[in-house]
Amino acid sequence: MSEVANGVLSDRQMRAMIAAGQISASTTIEDGQIQPASLDLRLGQTATRVRASFLAGRGQSVAERLEQFAMHQMDLTGGAVLEKGCVYVVPLQERLALPAELSGAASAKSSIGRLDLLTRVITDDGVEFDRVPAGYTGPLYVEICPRSFSVVARTGQMLNQIIFRRGDTLISDTDLRALHAETPIVTGDAVIAGGLGFSVDLKPESGDLVGYRAKPHTGVIDLAKLAHYDPSDYWEEVRTSEGRIILDPGAFYILVSREAITIPPNCAAEMAPYLAMVGEFRVHYAGFFDPGFGYSKEGTGSRGVLEVRCHEAPFVLEHGQVVGRLVYERMSEIPEQLYGIDIKSNYQGQGLKLSKHFKTA
Repeated sequence: MSEVANGVLSDRQMRAMIAAGQISASTTIEDGQIQPASLDLRLGQTATRVRASFLAGRGQSVAERLEQFAMHQMDLTGGAVLEKGCVYVVPLQERLALPAELSGAASAKSSIGRLDLLTRVITDDGVEFDRVPAGYTGPLYVEICPRSFSVVARTGQMLNQIIFRRGDTLISDTDLRALHAETPIVTGDAVIAGGLGFSVDLKPESGDLVGYRAKPHTGVIDLAKLAHYDPSDYWEEVRTSEGRIILDPGAFYILVSREAITIPPNCAAEMAPYLAMVGEFRVHYAGFFDPGFGYSKEGTGSRGVLEVRCHEAPFVLEHGQVVGRLVYERMSEIPEQLYGIDIKSNYQGQGLKLSKHFKTA
């Protein structure tokens, strides 16, 4: 990897990592797992219910910590129910042997975040969720905590993804402004400060539907069933003609950004929550945007779906209020395939949209 340019690694470079044994797995890694700038990670055979979420901590393995916190183990090979409000740890099929110059960062896949399914990758010696330190050699695990809906999960399903970084990948605000001048990355005025700011759309072009709120008592969602569930069984519609809504503490919402966003082929991006001082809520579990998201010759972009959870106090959210930011990163090289152009992409050109498990309204 010594000749690789700094940046987020591409699909071609991840294939080279697999060939070199830096990424390996208990079963053959499939081509479909390799995205333009990320690798999908597969669930292993067992899920262990644990008393509480944890990090391994320095000098300790996840396996050692599981012995301390395990309650019972479940077989995922035929599918098993992961209950709302419980915490589970599942070994992933993939493992890493990273060279000293490469680190990793994981995130839930978009459909998983839209189900309010909190999934975070943990490692041996780990002191942070979803971060794999440079030079890490060892297994990967995922902590799963269903927040709104109980789910059926199976061995081999892909709930998380990982990117690999070499060196400094961050695009500065100065360079991001230059990028926007050359290839517009957002519709309207670009609010650039610590990344690209984005706001919430509460005044749709037609109608008054602005989002969905998860119902508190619902049935189970089988993660293998796509376009299967009636949205009305799991979600309440959120409507307003005033351009504002009040978020209820503990409630989970699906909203949409006012802006359409573009990730050019030479960039990747990660969505970060906005500063806590602007409101008592968090936005977006699914953090990665592959090169090509929203990218087209017409330059129309795609809007970002916002996964919003309100915290301690009711909070008034207004149309156009800035709620988050996209941090842009350099690619080490342009991928061989781009999101939405060369590969099947569920959310290219999206507006307000639930996960792919629900029937289209």
